[in-house]
Amino acid sequence: MGKKKSTTPSEENLLLPTPPSQLSIVDTHTHVASTYEFYRGRYKEGKYLDVYEFIKAMYEGRKVDAIVDVWCEAPVRKLWKEFADLALKEEAKEKWGGMEYWFVLGVHPHDAKSYNDDVEKDILEAMTHPRCVGWGEMGLDYHYDNSPREIQKEVFARQLRHAVRLGKPLTIHTREADDDTERILKAEVPKDHKIHIHCFTDSPAFARRLLDHFSNIYIGITGVITYATNTDTSTVIRNMISPSLSSTAPPTPSNPSALRILLETDAPFMVPANIYEDLPAAAMRGKKLPVCHSAMVPWTAKFVADVANAAVAAAAQEGAEGGNGSESSQADLWDADVVMRVARDNARKVYGV
Repeated sequence: MGKKKSTTPSEENLLLPTPPSQLSIVDTHTHVASTYEFYRGRYKEGKYLDVYEFIKAMYEGRKVDAIVDVWCEAPVRKLWKEFADLALKEEAKEKWGGMEYWFVLGVHPHDAKSYNDDVEKDILEAMTHPRCVGWGEMGLDYHYDNSPREIQKEVFARQLRHAVRLGKPLTIHTREADDDTERILKAEVPKDHKIHIHCFTDSPAFARRLLDHFSNIYIGITGVITYATNTDTSTVIRNMISPSLSSTAPPTPSNPSALRILLETDAPFMVPANIYEDLPAAAMRGKKLPVCHSAMVPWTAKFVADVANAAVAAAAQEGAEGGNGSESSQADLWDADVVMRVARDNARKVYGV
């Protein structure tokens, strides 16, 4: 029997082609330690021998300005302190390649069953660190149900109360738990609190209710928006853009501030599917990149722009058929730069980075 053919491309393919936007990148949700561990798991003989070498190589020349690193295990991994303390030192510029390091910390709903007073004490300690910009990710996950739902709800509310008391932005994980997530958020969180609904894949109607209720809530967009199996996230963007569907004045390329999104990767997961359009076909030959990282954000931005332009075109066509439409000019078109710029501004609003 012959040797099984590898489906993993050579690691040089992780060093990406020219991105669709040259603007600076802020990845508002990534998992740095896990990303490096995934890399080492898939490339046993990989050339990057520690997380700092890996980050510098992946981001060199890619304008990764800042990341929000997410720690969400229980018990809390102590490695967060090494990374965060380093970010305060002069040597961070060399170690991180000039990237600004920030973090949030909480307990994921998968680990809610392991939440206890000791875990909470560790989280509260992390909240005092000058590089900590939020509490999370936390929330509800009824897709996997790795923790009992009642415990998930109890732990979610408990974390929210602490975060609100401390004035910390919220990083929320919600999957197939629309009703309970909405109910708990509305019961525990002031309407003007800063909230990041991370990697949104649930119903567009749920997104609309949250956007209408919370004035400082933003929808996190990852590479999952590019997947054919996920249409809900694209619909959320279309609903924001389309004048007939938006509940407020819709954003335009010249005034995009009403596009209430954040760009993120959730690395090491969810490589944007449209990245393969720019990778050399001969090198890939049906292979898939096994690791996502922050330099991939511009491809997600490009896809968002394409969805926005399709929504604008559909609205224009609908108006033309009704006798009151007009053709969009080139200046009215969205592109990756516009999406990157507004998402960068939103990252400042939510996390101050």
